Amino acid sequence: MAAYTDAHAKAGINAPLPKLETWPNQFQGYTITTRVPEYTSICPKTGLPDYGAISIEYEPRDVCMELKSLKIYLLGYRNLGIFYENAVNRILRDVVAATKPVSCTVRGEFTPRGGLSTTVEAHWPPRSASRTTRRRLA
Repeated sequence: MAAYTDAHAKAGINAPLPKLETWPNQFQGYTITTRVPEYTSICPKTGLPDYGAISIEYEPRDVCMELKSLKIYLLGYRNLGIFYENAVNRILRDVVAATKPVSCTVRGEFTPRGGLSTTVEAHWPPRSASRTTRRRLA
């Protein structure tokens, strides 16, 4: 099998996907968790399907994510070649850009392949960011 390339590593990161829509939030200080148990995408190296569950947990600021647009957005991954790690981080990037939340965590739990299951979790603000950086990003 051929070696991994930069093209494999970057596959899908900037691919066009449906827009995430929002609606005005009416309350503060609560958390929304949405779980999508039937996520699918394509491995950019092998072309084989990847399956998993995606959970998005965020504390809304001024807007909330519209769920039908989220469903359509995630269906955009169905035929997209993208690694698990990139998919989770891309979803986080797009959710944060659309909602500008207080905080957000995206977790991908991917089904076993070859006896290995993988869980990828990405956070905003990043856990390693200092308080000063977090304030600047908000």
